[in-house]
Amino acid sequence: MALTFANRPSLVAYLTCGDPDLDTTREVALAAIQAGAAVLELGVPFSDPVADGPVIQRASERALRQGTGLADILRLAAELRRQSDAGLIIFSYMNPILQFGLERFCDAAARAGIDGALLTDLPVEEAGDYLRAMRARDLATIFLAAPTSPDRRLQRIAEACTGFVYAVSRTGVTGERDQAPKDARDLVRRVRKYTRLPVAVGFGVSTPQQFAAIGEYADAAVVGSAIVHTIERNPGREAAAVREFVAALVSAGGAGRARTSATRA
Repeated sequence: MALTFANRPSLVAYLTCGDPDLDTTREVALAAIQAGAAVLELGVPFSDPVADGPVIQRASERALRQGTGLADILRLAAELRRQSDAGLIIFSYMNPILQFGLERFCDAAARAGIDGALLTDLPVEEAGDYLRAMRARDLATIFLAAPTSPDRRLQRIAEACTGFVYAVSRTGVTGERDQAPKDARDLVRRVRKYTRLPVAVGFGVSTPQQFAAIGEYADAAVVGSAIVHTIERNPGREAAAVREFVAALVSAGGAGRARTSATRA
C-alpha cells in the first residue's frame, strides 16, 4: 500500500507522542493536519533514541516520564483516524515493537487505521518477519535510505518500501540545520532508479525555505525536530504554535493553507 501525496512538496510532520502529554499531542496532531500536514509520523518515545539529536531526545524523556507507551499511541492513532484521513505512520525503534509483540502490533495498527510504520533501527536485511507481518495486513513499510548507501543496498531498500521511501538528507542524527541538505538531491535521484514510490527527504529540514527547495526534486519533506522544538518552546499554546509553523511551511511550498492529505493508492 503506497501513499500518494497530493502536493509537491507535501509535509510529513513528526511528533513525539506524549510530549508534553497525550492530550496535547492529540491537539497538536489535529492542528498540524488542519494547517496542511499530509502525513503524521507518530513517534514512540524510547529510552535510547540513538538516531535522534538533543531536541527529540528531550521530548522522549518528557514523554516517558508521562508513562507514554506504544499501546497509548495506538489508541491515539485510532482517535485521530476517526477525525481525519491524513496519513498516519508509527515511527519507532524496534525495541518497543518487540516488547509489544510484532503480530500484536500489526493487528492493532490495522484496527486503528494506521497506514504503516517506519522502524529506524531495523536493517532491511533483517526485516523478513516484519515485512511478512505488515504486508499480511496491508500496512505500508517505510525504510531509511542514506547518502552513504551503495546502489545495491538502495535497490534493496526501495524494493522493501511500500508506502514511500524516506531519504535521509545527511549522515548523523536528527536536528535542525541552518543550511539546506546538500546530498539529498543526488540521493533522491539514485533512489528513483529503483522505485516509482514517492520519496520524502528528512533529517535537518527546519525552515520554510528548505521545505520549498526540497519540492524541486522530491515528493515530500519530513520535518521533525523543528516541530518538536516549537512544542518545547511554547508551553500552554503548543497546538497554536505548531499550526502557525506548519502553515508557514506549507505556504512556502506553494500549497497555501488549504488542507492536504496523503491517500492510499
